[in-house]
Amino acid sequence: MNLEEQIGAIDAQVDRLSELVRLAQAAVERAQTERAEAQEAARAASTAAQSAAEANEAKPTLRVARPSHNEVTLSIGSQSVTLHPEQIGQLIEELANARASMTPEPPMELPAGWRFASTKNPVIGMQKQANGDRLLIARHTGHGWVPFTFSPDAAVQLYMMLSQR
Repeated sequence: MNLEEQIGAIDAQVDRLSELVRLAQAAVERAQTERAEAQEAARAASTAAQSAAEANEAKPTLRVARPSHNEVTLSIGSQSVTLHPEQIGQLIEELANARASMTPEPPMELPAGWRFASTKNPVIGMQKQANGDRLLIARHTGHGWVPFTFSPDAAVQLYMMLSQR
C-alpha cells in the first residue's frame, strides 16, 4: 500500500470515528432527555399522590343536626343548609328514587338493632293494574307515600298474613 492509499485509509477511519462520536453524543443527549422526562413524571406522580392523600384526609363529612322540632340542618365541611318539613320530604323522595336503582340492594333481612319509626293505621290507597297486579300505596309519617306493587299471588298471601289471628 502506498502512502496515498494509507492516508486515504486513515481519512476514512477518522471519518468513521467522527461519525461514531457524533452518534454517541446524540445517544447521550437522548438518554439525558429521557431521564429528565422520567424524573419530571415521577415528580408529577408524587405530587398527584400527595394531593390525593391530602384530599382523602381533608374529605368533608356529613353532619346532621336538629336545631328545632320542624327543621334539620345538614352540614358538609363548612357548608350548611337548613331544611323544613316540605324540603325534607322532597329530599327523602329523591334519595329513595336514587337508592332504588343502586346496587347492592338493601338486605333482605332486617339488620340487628335496626331503628325505625312506624306509622299506626296508615292511610292506604289501592289501584288494580292492567296486568292484574295491585298497587298498594301507604302513607308513612316519616317517608311519605310509599308505593308497593303486588302480583295477584302475593296480594293473596298478604291478605292471608293480615287476616291471621
